Amino acid sequence: MRELSRTTIERLRSFDTPTVANAIELFDLRPRHTGYMDARIRALFPELPPIVGCASTARMHCAFGRASGDVYRGLEKHIGRFQELPGPPIVVVQDLDDPPVAATFGEVMCSSYKAFGAQGIVTSGAARDIEQVRRLEFPAFAAGVVCAHGYTHFVSLHEPVRVGGLVVQPGDWLHADGNGVINVPTEIADEIPDVAAEYAAAEAIVLDYLRQGKPDPAGYAEARREMLRRIEELGRRVRRARGTVVG
Repeated sequence: MRELSRTTIERLRSFDTPTVANAIELFDLRPRHTGYMDARIRALFPELPPIVGCASTARMHCAFGRASGDVYRGLEKHIGRFQELPGPPIVVVQDLDDPPVAATFGEVMCSSYKAFGAQGIVTSGAARDIEQVRRLEFPAFAAGVVCAHGYTHFVSLHEPVRVGGLVVQPGDWLHADGNGVINVPTEIADEIPDVAAEYAAAEAIVLDYLRQGKPDPAGYAEARREMLRRIEELGRRVRRARGTVVG
């Protein structure tokens, strides 16, 4: 687990998740179709700003009861393990029931997590208490909504989980907003904000041209060529700096 500086965290938060994804692609560290959660995981409150934090993972069952104890047993233990992380936690819960039969979280759980510093919660299961959690302004991502909690209980804490097709290790850095959730490779995390800013500036060439009104195909093509040229050059530069491109 690697710690990121407060400056890097705040700079990453200043970009939306697609822009962070664009920047990560240029480093060629992983295939472009990997490293993020798929469309099963949806932001419940897409109007909230981006979050950045370390995964505090858990696995959960809702369909099968425990021999003893209340629902959500183990919540205190989960919160206690936040201190193991090198940065602010994002709770990531894998629901082992397929399909989800009950809610992974609701108002009490989200209020508890937020009070102890969690930036948000992500689950492959379902949510409930939607309006109450919305009032908390606590970013939440889920595969659906279910009104009841069933036999919800934790099976494991701080072990690898698989959510939205993405394997998440405890302590993995995540960036998330209304567009989805992506893993942030720690080895390039400090570089991503500068690259993201340049990428956005390149895209602005086309967007600014279109905003001028009355575009024509030739002018649009020229703007797109310049945008693509700058993105290609940016990619070569960042890969060269990391020794993955020669020349």
